[in-house]
Formats: sequence, C-alpha cells, structure tokens
Amino acid sequence: MVVGFYLYGIFADEIPDKIVLEGIDNEPVHCEVIEGFSFLYSVAHKEKYLASRRYLICHEKVLETVMEAGFRTLLPLRFGLVVKTWEAVTEQLINPYKNQLKELFAKLSGKREVSIKIFWDNQSELQAALESNPELKQQRDAMMGKNLTMEEIIHIGQLIEGTVFQRKQDIIQVFRDQLNHCAQEVVESDPMTDDMIYNAAYLIPWEQEPEFSQNVEAIDQQFGDRLRIRYNNLTAPYTFAQLM
Repeated sequence: MVVGFYLYGIFADEIPDKIVLEGIDNEPVHCEVIEGFSFLYSVAHKEKYLASRRYLICHEKVLETVMEAGFRTLLPLRFGLVVKTWEAVTEQLINPYKNQLKELFAKLSGKREVSIKIFWDNQSELQAALESNPELKQQRDAMMGKNLTMEEIIHIGQLIEGTVFQRKQDIIQVFRDQLNHCAQEVVESDPMTDDMIYNAAYLIPWEQEPEFSQNVEAIDQQFGDRLRIRYNNLTAPYTFAQLM
C-alpha cells in the first residue's frame, strides 16, 4: 500500500531518469520539480521508517550515487521523511523557507563536505602520558597499594586527566592548523565513542579535495600508529545544510 512519498534530498538541478536508482523498499527513485526545487523521492509504503542499518545505507547511497553522477549541489533531507502529498511539501517547506533554501544552494554551490574522525587507544595514551611526566608517574606509583583519602584520589586523578587531556589537545591542534585554513567552514562535533578524540566536518571547494586528502595523509604519517583516522571524502552535506 502506498502511503506517500519518501524524500531523500533537494537538488539545484533536475535529475534525469537515465540515472537509475533503487531506493527504500526497492522502489525506483524519481525526481519531482516544484517551483524550481528538484525533490528526489520514491513511493513510501510506511508512514514511519525505523533507522535500521539497511535503510540508512540505502538513503545515503541514493544521494551519493547522484552526486557521483555530477549533480553535486544538494540539500540532504533527514532519514525517514515521508510526506503524503506534494501540496504538503509546498505548504510546509517551500513557502516558509524558500529564501533560506536558495541561500543554502548558493552557499553549497561548488562545495563539498568532507569529515574526519580521530581515534586513539586510551590505555596506551594514559601510559604514554605517565612516561612523559616522570614526576607524575612517581607520584602515582607511590600511591599504589595505600589507603588513600578521597581528596588524594581526586587530586591524582585530576593530575593524570589533565596530562592526558593536554596530549589530546596537542593532537587536535595539529589537525586544526593543517586543515582549517583549507575550508570555507568547519564544524566540530562531540566525539561519538570513548576512543574518539575528535570529530570534525569541513566545507571545501569541490576541486580541492585531493589537496585536502594529501594534508590528511601527511598528518596520518606524522602520528603513525598512534592514531586511527577515518576520513570521508564523499558525503551529502548534512552538516552545512541546516535550516535555521
């Protein structure tokens, strides 16, 4: 049963039918142009879709395939957006936000979002922090096996935490120094896991991605096995396409 339309994103240009796409529920993906805005959609069989891995990957794949085909200026829509009619799209999205949508298209034209996530080994870094500070290590070792007061536990914990935190900030500053100047905008987000120390997205000119990638590779070589860097060079610009 068809209950409406599942929306993937809004493009600045009409997407031709020759780009064959398979969307959610294995439905073919089409393009609907409304007042100059091209909506990528497929028919929806549910009013609400759960954010399963299969559905999320499908949603992202549709957008990435169209981007790879050369249609690079888009406003990605959040996963699971289902509308019943195109009239609802006009009334709830286009009419109240038309100017903002146009401004976002202008901002994103010729740009792409890339992102990095940096991981380290917490235990290794803790040990390295102590080895780099013999006085702190000696103080910590002297406390081992003793009955400590709560104040002593808090004090040594804060000293160690501060040392590890500074090591983390030193690493992050290298990425900022080497990458931020390449980007039109940078958004830093909270780490997603305990071993992730940095999570950032960059809006860069499309043709400058190879240079940006080389900079990331140079930093990776600088730190060697100490870090794991996850670099995504092709993603829909969710971070920089936010309606205010």
